[in-house]
Amino acid sequence: MSELLAVRDLCKSFTEGATDIHVLRGANFSLAEGERVAVVGQSGVGKSTLLHILGTLDRPTSGEILFRGKALPMDDEAALCEFRNRQIGFVFQFHYLLPDFSAIENVMFPALIQGMDAERARSEGERLLESVGLKDRMSHRPGKLSGGEQQRVAVARAVILQPSLVLADEPTGSLDLRIGEEVQELLFQLNQEKKIALIVATHNREFADKIGRRVELRDGLLMAS
Repeated sequence: MSELLAVRDLCKSFTEGATDIHVLRGANFSLAEGERVAVVGQSGVGKSTLLHILGTLDRPTSGEILFRGKALPMDDEAALCEFRNRQIGFVFQFHYLLPDFSAIENVMFPALIQGMDAERARSEGERLLESVGLKDRMSHRPGKLSGGEQQRVAVARAVILQPSLVLADEPTGSLDLRIGEEVQELLFQLNQEKKIALIVATHNREFADKIGRRVELRDGLLMAS
């Protein structure tokens, strides 16, 4: 498989008062097309920060991110927004659905931002929601959906534009065991059927084991686990 994503000597530091906090200290990592990997590590080591940087929601202090062999232009916000919208899907622990919009409207939103025709966006969104078992819940607002249903809406939203990569930050952390396992299987299904690469930050050892490849974030570095 060809390489999809690579990071080289990635560093990220924060300053709190007179103290510099070094979260990433020269991390290196690569991911092939369609591959899936779990990022594990103790709470507070920077797993979420790493995913935010990989998804260009945050910027590294130094180092570079390559996507299909080309360095991302970290100083060009417009180009990064376009890249993020077309190539990356995000699934977070807390789904961040828009509360005043229905399930289908939440799923359609990224497609409409990209400029997709509204009729086509709705058709794609309906197809996805049906595929994740929410055929009869499309018109419901998030407040009328269970936690597991909301997370399935979030997964559908993440993949409506058929991204190359989904970044999932503790996607089952707020769900009970059974519903969490359903969301896990949904992510695996998307990985296998649509060849969407998957990076999951998780504390769940069983989930990480199912994913297969594991890397541990420790002391600011990524190490095979």
